[in-house]
Formats: sequence, structure tokens, C-alpha cells
Amino acid sequence: MGKTEYKKLKGSQNLRQRLLLSTLSSTPVLIDDIRHEDTWPGLRPHEISLLRLLEKITDDCLVEINETGTKLKYKPGVIVGGRNLVHDCGLSRSIGYFLEPLLVLGVFGKKPLSIRLKGITNDSKDPSVDTFKRTTLPLLKRFGVPSEGLDLKIESRGSPPQGGGEVHLGIPIVLNSLSAVTWIDEGMVKRIRGTAFSTKVSYQFEKTMIHAARGIFNRLLPDVHIFQDHRSGQEAGKSPGYGISLVAETTTGCFISTDTAVCYARGEDTDDYDDDERKELMPPADVGEQAASMLLGEIEQGGVVDSMHQGILFILCALCPQDVSKVRVGKLSPYAIETLRHIRDFLDVKFVITPDSSTETVILKCVGCGLKNLSRKIS
Repeated sequence: MGKTEYKKLKGSQNLRQRLLLSTLSSTPVLIDDIRHEDTWPGLRPHEISLLRLLEKITDDCLVEINETGTKLKYKPGVIVGGRNLVHDCGLSRSIGYFLEPLLVLGVFGKKPLSIRLKGITNDSKDPSVDTFKRTTLPLLKRFGVPSEGLDLKIESRGSPPQGGGEVHLGIPIVLNSLSAVTWIDEGMVKRIRGTAFSTKVSYQFEKTMIHAARGIFNRLLPDVHIFQDHRSGQEAGKSPGYGISLVAETTTGCFISTDTAVCYARGEDTDDYDDDERKELMPPADVGEQAASMLLGEIEQGGVVDSMHQGILFILCALCPQDVSKVRVGKLSPYAIETLRHIRDFLDVKFVITPDSSTETVILKCVGCGLKNLSRKIS
């Protein structure tokens, strides 16, 4: 056997993205200098938890971490998927942090994936489980992922700092490869849907958030419906919290989303959370107004996805067959720009970026790398 060639990288930035693309492209990586100058050097608990999750859904994966956690060797295995898996995501990041890589990897598995994830369902840092359910899953369907078996069920909610939430995720496999897309018409907004949730606080909080959000939307369009999801007992997790997730659906089948959650900050996360999160909790009326304004901002930017989904959109385009995919987005987010760089480095796929000055949007074109699901069982 020949010696394994490792792709050498430095630093902790975009570790999740690097591990995802490393697994998809079967490229072993050696990452050095992970927060080596920090007071607490090395990998964070959520990053170690992500590595453990990758070990669960792949076969023959190799993870080596040095004593200080500042050096990581990762040799990806074959994506297997599997049924009735369980993973505790911990409390330093929410379940949303783990869902993005899981959704992309799951469709290229040997068998469909069925997994129960435990932890925090809604916080102010990562996309909420509601956003994944209403926006990310329809995005996957557009690339040819089968509808049957693609599901995200929220069993119980969990807010920081103690969590206690639980979701069940089902991901079917693609039989061969994804489908290339031409998706440049964002259409007009025809309806707005949403979910206001609360855990261990009065259900009046939901009504206040909904009333505030509707106060902004009702001036613009009539079809607005925001559901209430009040949880109590075990279904409410272990900490109080409340928030709202909003989705605008357009005439061309685009889903533009934002979400926000209010909760007590995790005490130990000094580098992950800003000091302003430790101030008094925002009143529910302000939460509803802020979320509605954020959604209007995303719609105004144009594009077929919101800024939160630009990264996963580009990854899906890059994984398509060797055919042209063409998509329109609003202003590129910093995360999306990093994603484009990593796609170039791992998959050797380059995007042609053309600004459209008339709409202040950007059109991106690429020829996919033609990733096929070779690990699936041939019937």
C-alpha cells in the first residue's frame, strides 16, 4: 500500500466545510495550528462532536487528534448512512450546525440515513431546525433528491444553555447523481409562512411575536400565516427560550427564510458568543418585528436563496453531473465566498461570476464535478 497523501491546511476557520468537502472528494486532510495562540487552544467540543458524527455515518474513517487538539488528521471513509442512529450534538452549538453537512453527505450514502439528533434546536447563531425543514429540504428536492424519505421531525425543542431538544432526520439516497439546475428567476413573493415557538415561557410570547410580524407583512400581502408551537413538559427541553422562523415562498418555487431566537447565552463560550448576548432578553414584540424586517431585507437582495443558503447551494451545484448549472443570488456572503474557494480547492470546480447591475444580483455558472453515488447498493 502507498503512503497516504494528506492535503495540508492551517487554522480552525471553516473546519466543518473542509471536513464535508474532504469526505465528498475522498481527500485526506491534515489541519495544523488550530487556535494554537488562543488561551484555550485546539478543537472545540462541537468540532469534536462533528468528527464523531462523521465516524458514525461513514465506514473506515480515520481521525487522529494530538494532545493539545491543535493538529487534526482526517482520512475520510465510505459514506454508509444507516438506520436508527443517534447522536448527541452537545451544547456548544445547535443541531443546525450539524444538519448542513449531514444533509449533503446523506444523499450519497450506501443506504438511506435515519438519525436522531439531540441538543439545541433554536439559538441565535445557527439556522434553526424550522429553517432546515421549510427551506433547506425543498432546496435539495430541486437538485433531484427524492421527496420520499426526506423528512425532519421536531420531537422536542431545546434552547440554550441546557438544550434538551430532539429531532429525527430522514435522508434518502440519490440513485446515481444530482441534477444540474438553471435557476435564475426568483419570482414574486406570493405567501409568507412561519413558526413562532416558546419553551418554558408563556404562550403569550408567541402571540406577541406573531402580531408584531404580521403588523409589517399585512401591509404588503394578504397571505400570511404564522403557526404557534408552544411546548411544555419534556417537549420544552431544559431552558426557557422563544423565537420565530419565517419563510417567503415565491411564484417560481423559491423559499427565502430568516429566523431568530432569544435565550440565555451559554456561559462558557467566550469566543463563540458576543458580549451583547449577555444583556437583557429582547421583548417578544421586538423579536417579531426584527425577524420580519430581516426577511424583507433578504427578499430585497434578490436571488433564488437567502444569504444563509448560498454556501449549500454552491456545493450542490458543484456536485452535479458534468453539465452547466446556473443560479442567481443576492450579495455574496463571506461564508459563500469561502465556500467557493474550498470548492475550487477540493473539487476543482470553478464558478464564473457575473454581476447583474440592473438587479444588483450575481449570476454564477459552473460545470459540476460529476460526483456519482458509487457507494450505494446495486440492486
